[in-house]
Amino acid sequence: MSSLDSFAITKKWPARHPDRIQLYSLPTPNGVKVSILLEELGLPYEPHRVSFDTQDQFSPEFLSLSPNNKIPAILDPNGPDGKPLALFESGAILIYLASKTGQFIPADTAGRYETLQWVMFQMGGIGPMFGQLGFFHKFAGKDYEDKRPRDRYVAESKRLLGVLDKRLEGRAWVMGDQYTIADIAILPWVRNLVGFYGAGDLVGFSQFKNVARVLEAFVARPAVVKGLTIPA
Repeated sequence: MSSLDSFAITKKWPARHPDRIQLYSLPTPNGVKVSILLEELGLPYEPHRVSFDTQDQFSPEFLSLSPNNKIPAILDPNGPDGKPLALFESGAILIYLASKTGQFIPADTAGRYETLQWVMFQMGGIGPMFGQLGFFHKFAGKDYEDKRPRDRYVAESKRLLGVLDKRLEGRAWVMGDQYTIADIAILPWVRNLVGFYGAGDLVGFSQFKNVARVLEAFVARPAVVKGLTIPA
């Protein structure tokens, strides 16, 4: 019996490699944050696809790990004190993995918290606002005759892109020369906004030159290329 057998989620998604981090996810902007970081870190992990088509996210097994029924979630067999650790919420997982390995987060206290503030900027601003824009532009909301809700999220998305663009002026990454979990949190959402949501023209993305430059560098990284496709 592995140390993971006591977790109900392994009944639905058995761990073929119980010594590895178990990732339960989909290649969405939140999901790929974790797969990208795992690829960047080179940590061994086993991905499991949580299919929205079959509503896996509402299964008792998944809810036992992620009670908010959101991906991604992880199960680390080698958590603190050598005990398994289950985590949900992509931002918390990024912080945990970066802290566990001492990579992609500054070692000094000030730099660490400055990085975390930009992770929170994505969690509290970019993710929710871009997601709402996607609903009103690409999905069911696009059929609403009243465009005021869409325009509200367009305006807020443009404002957030402006904040990010100003931050990236003269910087290679959000934290300067150091590539961190702040970039891994933010840039998948920017990619999704202009790609999957097709909202680049709507938000005037071409005017945000620094964001476009850094996004191009981000998607060229080998770990990002691979992480964007996981789970297959």
